[in-house]
Amino acid sequence: MFFTPETRDREVLPFDPVKAIIAPRPIGWISTLSKDGLANLAPYSFFNLVGGRPPMLMFSSEGYKDTANNAIETGEFVYNYASRSLEEAMNASSIPAPAGISEFDHCGIERSESRLVAPPRVANALANLECKVTDVIEPKTVEGEKTGSVMVIGQVVGIHIDDQAIRAGRFDVTMTDPVTRLGYLDFGFSDGLHEMPRPEWTE
Repeated sequence: MFFTPETRDREVLPFDPVKAIIAPRPIGWISTLSKDGLANLAPYSFFNLVGGRPPMLMFSSEGYKDTANNAIETGEFVYNYASRSLEEAMNASSIPAPAGISEFDHCGIERSESRLVAPPRVANALANLECKVTDVIEPKTVEGEKTGSVMVIGQVVGIHIDDQAIRAGRFDVTMTDPVTRLGYLDFGFSDGLHEMPRPEWTE
């Protein structure tokens, strides 16, 4: 089978397969602070490390949502490690809450102060990376048209690691068991995958 993205046979493939082909993807659980001081928290599966010296990472938002806007306006964000133990909280924070609602408060997620940036971090995360924005990129199509997405790149300036996650001098990913996105509604751990629907905003 071969097809271009715009000519996909939706009877054969009703769901876009690209997100499942590029998998597994780490979850960028990003916390930000608005210029008015409202804390925001949201997971992104368009996320990854992009450099090691200095450590730099990126998340990409399909549209200028609160997280991207906050990071761009304030120049800061925090990446919070999404482990199996926090999977339900991470998924709950994906709810499309209206502006003015803090996912920390709405979902009952405990926060802690960061050291070098203003946005709070998820208190129970096994690791948090405090970041300062270095670049903002608006991807374009081959025709040169803006896609509507925005990629935010940040440099890691501070690192928090729960002591229990360090074993034999390493951050133990077997013990921390990160949540990964496998396409569609599928999420996985080191021992398999399962489906997890995104919550809906009903208030």
